[in-house]
Amino acid sequence: MPENSFFPITNWSEDDKPREKLMLKGKSALSDSELIAILIGSGSRNESAVDLSKRILGSVNNNLNALGKLSISQLTNFKGIGEAKAISIIAALELGRRRREEDAVELTKITSSKTIFEIMQPIIGELPHEEFWIVYLNNSNKVISKSQLSKGGITGTLVDVRLVFKMALEIGATGLILCHNHPSGTLIPSDADKQITRKLKLAGDSLEIKVLDHLIVTEASYFSFVDEGIF
Repeated sequence: MPENSFFPITNWSEDDKPREKLMLKGKSALSDSELIAILIGSGSRNESAVDLSKRILGSVNNNLNALGKLSISQLTNFKGIGEAKAISIIAALELGRRRREEDAVELTKITSSKTIFEIMQPIIGELPHEEFWIVYLNNSNKVISKSQLSKGGITGTLVDVRLVFKMALEIGATGLILCHNHPSGTLIPSDADKQITRKLKLAGDSLEIKVLDHLIVTEASYFSFVDEGIF
């Protein structure tokens, strides 16, 4: 058979069909493209669902986070993907994102900067704009609340120090962690980042509410003021 000949899934061995493979070997045995092929159900006359899925993934460098950002119109640009299939892909990836966010809620005990990143990345890591959040902790370093302080950038938004600690006193927090995202992906703190950290840390010291760290969060990584010795 010529190398480029179309070989439909119905002619594959049972082990190679995505649905059958999932039933026989479990979900972890499937590649990303095979899982997407199950979502879309079928390809086109000249391309199997798996090959179509590989082509879609290849367009975003096989990055599922990037795939989740594609719009319906971007997905329907691929031959074989109509509006219904595009919606199925978007819905499935959004469910995965929400599941990740719910899993993060279970990580209530803060043991490291990475724990905070795992909690906050699903919330602010992929936003196209900047948001500043406060994570409030009790004396066992467990998260008791998360609150958005500002939206749109530190330099363009007044950070209300009184509001930060008013909330801390109301919920009985003994520590807090500052978090904001950099949509640009840079992990270098700005002068404004450092200034607001010092300002909140000083206010916390006078109220015996410790500012324990400040994290800059991006889609794939983070910067911890404590880990980098800035505190």
